Amino acid sequence: MEAPPVTATQIAALDGLDDWRFVLGTLRGDFQAGSYPAAAALVVAITEAAEAAVHHPDIDIRYPGRVRVVLTTHAMGCVTELDVALARDISRLAAAAGAAAVPENGQALEIAIDTMDADRIRPFWAAVLAYREVNGNLVDPLRAGPAMWFQEMSEPRTDRDRFHLDVSVPHDQADARVAAALAAGGRLVTDAYARSWWVLADADGNEACVCTWQDRD
Repeated sequence: MEAPPVTATQIAALDGLDDWRFVLGTLRGDFQAGSYPAAAALVVAITEAAEAAVHHPDIDIRYPGRVRVVLTTHAMGCVTELDVALARDISRLAAAAGAAAVPENGQALEIAIDTMDADRIRPFWAAVLAYREVNGNLVDPLRAGPAMWFQEMSEPRTDRDRFHLDVSVPHDQADARVAAALAAGGRLVTDAYARSWWVLADADGNEACVCTWQDRD
């Protein structure tokens, strides 16, 4: 079903989305119910709302009572007005069920590889992970594992690792996440690209980027 797309900047200005965060091209909501059965009941209510809207999110339930919802319009590969409308409905259902929103939990993980020739190595990673290619990236067809993308380099990288993790977090959690990593013994490689991303490294030089949607659209 096609619907007008909505950018992260537009979402940030909309009312009724306090429970949600835009992370890695999706709307993510995290709700803590009072018990595992209460979480299951909330999932049933969300499922019924999704069926009525003919628009279906990914839903994950974890003990002792956490429900995580990821909204995106799969046919368009982005967040649309359909997702915004369903997010508001889900927030109402969660509130009625007494489930507390924990929006700061909405993060997503990607694996990045620096390479001179992505086409040469991409088939290996697709095969070993049983992933499929989408626009040059690799994604889990079950939407369970982290995506993998390939950063094309103009010359071989010898001074830094070729692997790094991209940790996309809610925009209002980035500063705290960076500070926590530095306090835990990490170092700042560069903040030249903040607020889009900060490059951090552990004491051995292994890198991770803390990323947000800000300054991208």
